[in-house]
Amino acid sequence: MKQTLSIIKVGSNLIEDEKGFYRILELFSKMPGNKIMVHGGGKKATEMSKKLGVETKMINGRRITDAESLDIAIMVYGGLVSKKMVAQLQAFGTNAIGMSGADANAIKAHKRPIKKVDFGYVGDVDMVNSYGIFKLLQSGFTPIFCALTHDGKGQLLNTNADTIAAELAIAMSDQFDTTLYYCFEKKGVLQDVEDENSVIQHIDTKAYDELLAYGIISDGMLPKMHNCFYALRNQVSKVCIGDVSMLEKGNSNFTTLTL
Repeated sequence: MKQTLSIIKVGSNLIEDEKGFYRILELFSKMPGNKIMVHGGGKKATEMSKKLGVETKMINGRRITDAESLDIAIMVYGGLVSKKMVAQLQAFGTNAIGMSGADANAIKAHKRPIKKVDFGYVGDVDMVNSYGIFKLLQSGFTPIFCALTHDGKGQLLNTNADTIAAELAIAMSDQFDTTLYYCFEKKGVLQDVEDENSVIQHIDTKAYDELLAYGIISDGMLPKMHNCFYALRNQVSKVCIGDVSMLEKGNSNFTTLTL
């Protein structure tokens, strides 16, 4: 029987909210078994860019990462956010280790090809070093991944944190029974975006297709749901979407996705 592994992706809004930040790290520390956290920090990077006088460029809600923006992402994701998380997790008794995709050759990617838009130094994942990550978990470390990968030729790349979480979950499913958690500011996938309590508690493939057809799943939730079902179709046991309380024992008011 496989050991269990929980992979928790933390949204930018939770990182910005001081109470939410501490709460999720505390609840994560209390989770039993093997675990990995993945985080971005887009809002913090935008804030830092403004302070440094660097323009943040977005197209259709996606960040353009030029050389200056990449340096800021490295400083914020791999430095400021990562180290604050790791220090707080150590205070909660979790032996965390802050990681980018370059550390231990954990996640290799290639620079996204230019099509209609040049996204700059943005990476699409090619490979996850599941054995190296497995050895870290075996040694008692809890990896905390930021949204940075590398191309194996010395170049760091800004990479979507939701995608990193899905790719990690898929790669680790060879060794573990893996559950992927997308933790953000909403209680789950909502039937009505105006009603915070209209959580759809279970979505399978059939329900997903219906929700898409009726336009209930749209906008920013579309890429997140795409990652969820991509993970499920590639051996990940279960995917959950919800707010911080999703990680509390006994809470069931969030969305669970299965095939």
